[in-house]
Parts: sequence; C-alpha cells; structure tokens
Amino acid sequence: MAVGIIFDVDGTLWDSTDEVAVSWNQAIREHARIERTLTGEELKKEFGKPLDEIMDDLFPELNRGEKDELAYYMYQYENEHVKDAPCVCYDRMPETIRTLSEKYPLFIVSNCQSGYIEAFLENTGLGACIRDFTCPGDTGQLKGDNIRIIMERNGIESAVYVGDTQGDADACKKAGVPMIYAAYGFGDVKGDYVTIHSFEELLRLDFDKL
Repeated sequence: MAVGIIFDVDGTLWDSTDEVAVSWNQAIREHARIERTLTGEELKKEFGKPLDEIMDDLFPELNRGEKDELAYYMYQYENEHVKDAPCVCYDRMPETIRTLSEKYPLFIVSNCQSGYIEAFLENTGLGACIRDFTCPGDTGQLKGDNIRIIMERNGIESAVYVGDTQGDADACKKAGVPMIYAAYGFGDVKGDYVTIHSFEELLRLDFDKL
C-alpha cells in the first residue's frame, strides 16, 4: 500500500477560528455564569492542545465540573455551526486533497471533539477523499496514540503527518512517523522538518522518500 498521509485540521487544512469563536461565544452567553467574548486570535493560540487544557487556559475561574458542562455546549454549538459556516480553507486545499487522494490513502487525526471532523467534511465536501479519521472525542486517546490507531486500523505500515504546531511534532515523535510542518498555520515548530509554506506545495513532494 502507498504511504498514508494523515492531516491535522485547524491550522493545516483550514482556519475556522473566527467561526468557532462565534459558536463558543453563543454557548458562553447561554450556559455560563461568566461574561466573556472570545476572539479567533485567542483560539489560534489554543487550537491543537488537548481539549481539557484549552478549557483550563480560557476559563481558569471555573471549576472542573463547570468547565466540563460549558465544554459540552461549546462543542455541540461548534459542530453544528461549522457545518456550513464560511470557514477559510487554505491555499487550494480542496483541489490538492482531491489530487492527492487519487494516489495516496488520506486520513485525519485531530485533537478535537467527536463530530468536528464530520462537520469539516460536510462543509468542504471532501468526505469521499478521506479514508478514515479519529480524535480524542472518539477514542479517549491523544494525537500520538490516535496516529497509531489510524495506521493499525487501516493496515498502514508507513505514514507521514501534516501539522502546524509543536504538539503535532511531539505527537509524531511518539507515534514514530515523520511530520511535514505547515509553516503557514498557527504554530511555531522548532526542529528539522520538511516544511511547506502553502498547502498546494504538498503536490511537489515525493512522500515515498520522506
């Protein structure tokens, strides 16, 4: 089988932060005892982290139970909103995914809640191009373990991960797979990685030699 290409979502395939902020702010207004208005710029600093860590960063004044309850509503609102929200796809991302899918098996592993990847695929119409996907909301595991789960579930012996944060790089080290650093995304990754500055640059890479 060809090399599997596994993608992160936020900061790699698209930027949904402004639209996620809209949905999270609605949940805060309707279900929290605090007054807070989040921005997309704030969320860029958080996306890619485990969900509990995001809640701890954004809502230190809430106790664990309050955070968990608010997160439930935030993620429900988010999943429904991003299905048809005007999220920003990166440079020729849909066309590039369709082209890559003709040669390679494509997958998604993201540190998100259940339902978010499905919402992304519904929004972009790319469901037929993605062979399988998973996230902590589905497995209870973080990204490094989920990369291995996807590989084992699909019989993939060799894979590469495309991501944009240090957390992605750390997960790849844990999973034992190389990472392509999407430098146009949200993060700042230190180290010697194959780097792309636009999504379309993936079409120039020979994944069998990475």
